[in-house]
Amino acid sequence: MAESLKDVLKQLAQHQISVDDAADRLAGLTISDLAFSKVDLERERRTGYPEVIYGEGKTVSQIINIMTALKGNGQNILATRISKEQSAGILKQFPEATYHAAGRCLTVMLNQPVPTDSYIAIVTAGTTDIPVAEEAAVTAELYGNRIKRIYDVGVAGLQRLLANIETIRKAKVVIVIAGMEGALVSVVGGLVAKPVIAVPTSVGYGASFQGVTALLAMLNSCASGVTVVNIDNGFGAAYSASMINHLGGKNGD
Repeated sequence: MAESLKDVLKQLAQHQISVDDAADRLAGLTISDLAFSKVDLERERRTGYPEVIYGEGKTVSQIINIMTALKGNGQNILATRISKEQSAGILKQFPEATYHAAGRCLTVMLNQPVPTDSYIAIVTAGTTDIPVAEEAAVTAELYGNRIKRIYDVGVAGLQRLLANIETIRKAKVVIVIAGMEGALVSVVGGLVAKPVIAVPTSVGYGASFQGVTALLAMLNSCASGVTVVNIDNGFGAAYSASMINHLGGKNGD
């Protein structure tokens, strides 16, 4: 088991280690200095959620070294935006890891979280939005949330959404993911009494401007209770949804 802050302070109080030794060990408990990265080992104690690795632009070696530091700290590991090629190299060093190809995420579960009674509904307008949705789903599940996927229910066929509306209404928080004109979030926001987190995606033809059109539409939504994250940011939506879902109160099916 990884040494904790309390362990070091207890040893110091009992005069088992010197002040200098305690300072050195405390520094090691808060940051792992890898030269190219200073891994925040104390983030989970401060915020309730550990540091997450953003894989895009990093080498396989860098990702492995960061994962090693996090594993040594005894915490679950989430790496986002991991390509299939990156995952092949990482899995050689971490065979216990799971690569979630649809969401381009990689996880290592050292501690199994207790699932929430309430759940997060993840709703997409189209099938092409699923990679962003799966990034959100993997993130939410790693943080101990039950989730329900409602995919491909965009406004071009509104009956698909209405057929699933009761499942969406029973969620404690709803993540709505859409590209094109981003209209789905306003429709959902007008039908539910729960917080809605909107994720614009870079899906669409030229005038969608790689998600900017959906982003602006969501920011200008006439539905109250809608919060918007950045384009394609399934991770950020799930992080916020998890914080809401873990607040007091329960929601059953």
